[in-house]
Amino acid sequence: MATLTHLETRRSTSLTGWVPSRALFYFVLITLAITWGIAGSYIFLPDLMAPVFGELVGAHPLYFLATWGPGIAGVVLVLIYGGKSGLRAFMSRVLWWRCDVRWWALVLVGLPLAFMAGSLIKGGPLLATMENGMGEMFVIAIVMLFLGPLEEFGWRGVAQPLLQRHIAPIWAGALIGLVWGIWHLPAFYLSGTVYGDWNFPLFLIGCVTLAILVTPIFNASRGGLLLPMVFHWQLIIPLWPDGQPWDTWILLGATAVVVWFKRDEMFSREGAVTEVIPI
Repeated sequence: MATLTHLETRRSTSLTGWVPSRALFYFVLITLAITWGIAGSYIFLPDLMAPVFGELVGAHPLYFLATWGPGIAGVVLVLIYGGKSGLRAFMSRVLWWRCDVRWWALVLVGLPLAFMAGSLIKGGPLLATMENGMGEMFVIAIVMLFLGPLEEFGWRGVAQPLLQRHIAPIWAGALIGLVWGIWHLPAFYLSGTVYGDWNFPLFLIGCVTLAILVTPIFNASRGGLLLPMVFHWQLIIPLWPDGQPWDTWILLGATAVVVWFKRDEMFSREGAVTEVIPI
């Protein structure tokens, strides 16, 4: 009877497009192959890549492709294990917006305030400035909507649920943040990117901090991808000023407060989202 029940469970999960935990290994492998393959080619073969494909700048198609590495990996794995119907169900998570209004306030108001405060502390402006004004800033903000936020198909879409099957949300978030930071490492060796002037250890701390901070937001929305995508977008919108390094410390403090108040949920797998493809 136990064997029959086990087989029925496996058959049921296969029909709903269940993604096994081992897919996490393939997710990291595909992600690094895409992003590091492109970035590494420009780092180690600049005399070949630049003349043939052009400089790897923000508007370059290969830059978009490298940025989409985690998202592509996530979508590919969902297609492999869930097929087209599984992908449709997976994509429905982008429309899941219901969540405590306080999480929305943190994403829409709290993050910008952290950047502004960091900038003001070091004597910078309240808002970023651009030579061509708000029109240029608006266009770049729309373009950014199709860059970093699409990474969330991988980080929160696939990696977070798979990790939360085995470890508490706080450790899942920290591990994703560590991988997320290391994934960016080649960008620090590429000319023409903003990362070239940043401090990598501090950046890595920031990645781990942000990945932990977005974790309770992700679980509160029951695996919805909309809020994590808006969260990611807020990190790269050109309207907010450069508050480094102070914004990192401000967000680290905010994350510590959130973890403390949500400690029962953050240190327990009970109630954590563990399904990649919703039934």
